[in-house]
Amino acid sequence: MHNITRNEVVDALKGCVDPEIGINIVDLGLIHWIGIDQSNNITLRLTMTSPMCPVTSIILADAQLRLEHIQDAGQVTMDLVWEPAWIPEMITEEVRLSMQV
Repeated sequence: MHNITRNEVVDALKGCVDPEIGINIVDLGLIHWIGIDQSNNITLRLTMTSPMCPVTSIILADAQLRLEHIQDAGQVTMDLVWEPAWIPEMITEEVRLSMQV
């Protein structure tokens, strides 16, 4: 068994795209914290762009599946949090620049 790295988790989550916005949840700035213990259990603390986000369940299910499919992953726990609240400035600079017209 190999030790899962933060980069592996981030790479897996970059495949999880908000279907309304078309940007992955990492670049959107929805990930607040990633924890990986010695047994490769992954804990993810994330938010949504709004508490009223209609695709929250889709995003959470997709992220869960992607993390569970990382080689040697243990238990995956996701904590949906609202503090700090998401703001557009949390989007990565690279994506913000590509969105400018």
